[in-house]
Amino acid sequence: MAALRIPATLRRKPGLCGAGMRRAACALLVAAGLLAGLSAPPPAAREGGRSAILLQVADAIGPATADYIIRGLETAAERRAALVVLRLDTPGGLDGSMRAIIKAILDSPVPVVTWVSPSGARAASAGTYILYASHVAAMMPGTNLGAATPVQLGGGLPFGGGGEKPGEGGKDDAAAPKTAMEKKVVNDATAYIRALAELRGRNADWAVQAVREGASLPAREAVEKGVVDLVADSLDVLLAAVDGRVVKLRGEDAAVEARGLQAVEIDPDWRTQMLAVITNPNVALILMMIGIYGLIFEFMNPGVFFPGVIGAICLLTGLYALAVLPLNYAGAALMLLGLALIVGEIFTPSVGTLGIGGVIAFALGAAILIDTDMPAFAIDWPVIAAVSLLGLGFVLVVMQLAVRAHRRPVVSGPEEMLGASARVLDWQGAGGHVLVHGERWQAVPADPAAPGNATLQAGSAVRVAALDGLVLRVVPLGPGKP
Repeated sequence: MAALRIPATLRRKPGLCGAGMRRAACALLVAAGLLAGLSAPPPAAREGGRSAILLQVADAIGPATADYIIRGLETAAERRAALVVLRLDTPGGLDGSMRAIIKAILDSPVPVVTWVSPSGARAASAGTYILYASHVAAMMPGTNLGAATPVQLGGGLPFGGGGEKPGEGGKDDAAAPKTAMEKKVVNDATAYIRALAELRGRNADWAVQAVREGASLPAREAVEKGVVDLVADSLDVLLAAVDGRVVKLRGEDAAVEARGLQAVEIDPDWRTQMLAVITNPNVALILMMIGIYGLIFEFMNPGVFFPGVIGAICLLTGLYALAVLPLNYAGAALMLLGLALIVGEIFTPSVGTLGIGGVIAFALGAAILIDTDMPAFAIDWPVIAAVSLLGLGFVLVVMQLAVRAHRRPVVSGPEEMLGASARVLDWQGAGGHVLVHGERWQAVPADPAAPGNATLQAGSAVRVAALDGLVLRVVPLGPGKP
């Protein structure tokens, strides 16, 4: 990297700011140079058009995957790469994330080659749609695609991993959805994949069969039936096979120039990795609970700040994660009800009625919160059990504190005076003054007809029986009593 040169105006004339300003300017220039060097693309990318960007997906399609692929395509366009190779191995994923990826592929100015690899990989469910949307669809020997029937559980239109229960998913069952909602979902998915197949000139009939009947194909048969374009067992073979192919880029014909390309792999950065972590429903649920309990502790002990700050950050992060996942609103409502009941137990102790009911409502809501049957986007039962037990423990602690507070003697207010021992300071006839807790009070007999009143004199021991305004009603204590 060329040496940085400081302008002459900074070397001469210290001016009003002197040497401090020169040192600050030099530090800023050095920092700018270092950032420019770190952010500069590799040599293959700077050549413009002579690199192939490699992206790799080996998990369920979700918000983090969509962000990674979309940003990878944007990077390829900025670097003027000749080609993008998407290595795909997925059991399926979420409908919203899948459609975002497909939109980015269809709008990409760089040809996208989706390659199902390595051997043993699959492009099931949502992966089949992405494969159909790509400019070139390729597979490695020993891979398969299909099982693209959408799984609808009530709202999110998630795409499952293609797993069928024994005795289900046959032609008769899949071809005839049982409810109006299932018909709408299947028809929408059928039209979508047929449109992609017609756009890329691939087998539309088999695509419909994959949606309606959950059909699957291995790599060789997929090529024979026109579902994918080619089979390649290595990246070099793949690049050689796609070289010279004519594809549609934004509605115009373009030839793929893949010969002599240098592969540049783009790994998920910290943003994608963080998004993958927080959009895990288990993590999102734990973050929400940390946030809620942190805010509760802050409200119970104002001024501590640490629980409130951590709680607010975790709660907002968890809510963001849940916002990008397919939610079941009944589950969300049950969770909110459960939290409200738990908080109500704190301020209105009900000997556990509100708290235990809140824990049960929260556990039921968490179990049905995520509206998908994809294992990668389901809340694990151990996590639900752990969070519920934590809530139950919190309720038990509140109950214990409430019972202790109830049993503890009153230490302030008029009620604290009842039963207190006092000493007579002076007594004449039907009244006098007594000393209680170091204070001088006016006192009268609680029962004027009691025979012991006649024995009251200075130094006699009495007990407070009642409080009438600022006058104590007392009863004498027998000899020897405190």
